[in-house]
Amino acid sequence: MAKYTRLEVIKVMEENGMVPLFYHPDVELGKKVLKACYDGGSRLLEFTARGDFAFEVFHELNKFAIKELPGMIMGVGSITDAAAASMFMQMGANFIVTPTFREDIAIVCNRRKVLWSPGCGTLTEINRAEELGCEIVKLFPGDTYGPGFVKAIKGPQPWTSVMPTGGVSTDEENLKGWFSAGVTCVGMGSQMISKDILANKDFAGLEKRVKETLALIKKLRS
Repeated sequence: MAKYTRLEVIKVMEENGMVPLFYHPDVELGKKVLKACYDGGSRLLEFTARGDFAFEVFHELNKFAIKELPGMIMGVGSITDAAAASMFMQMGANFIVTPTFREDIAIVCNRRKVLWSPGCGTLTEINRAEELGCEIVKLFPGDTYGPGFVKAIKGPQPWTSVMPTGGVSTDEENLKGWFSAGVTCVGMGSQMISKDILANKDFAGLEKRVKETLALIKKLRS
């Protein structure tokens, strides 16, 4: 079961302003990535469950986070059906992120009071997701829509909380565009945890990148 309530997860998403996204089949490498993000100041990580036996990797990483990294909130992304969402929640996933909007996933997450963030691309999808209890909408793919889309929907719907994923980078101008438009937080995958970092096992470099990005987001918000 989830260790953190959805209200607690929302609060940390709002405070951190960034959710690192990561997948790799190697559990030990995953632990080092997780710790580097934690030491850099992140208290969130979305494990993008895209590979064979990904559930086994997440299971080990979440147990590691609970035991060794107090306050670290692990969630799971790339979930495409209710059965998968239920399975990962049984393993302690604290939030569920999906590439598309699916009502079956909304139902199983709401039943357990676990935060779910569906990928939406139209105002109609966003409205329906919010009617089903969605607190933070995932805008995906973010680079297709851009900050202008966020700004446009925040006009008539200032209560809508948006997390763009895809097209978000550590570049100051990129982040400034998103946060000026009014996003609640951003999801960042390969732009944060790059192939080079993984290949070179540059965990100190990853820690530094996380720390600098969180500091930049804090500055942009102020």
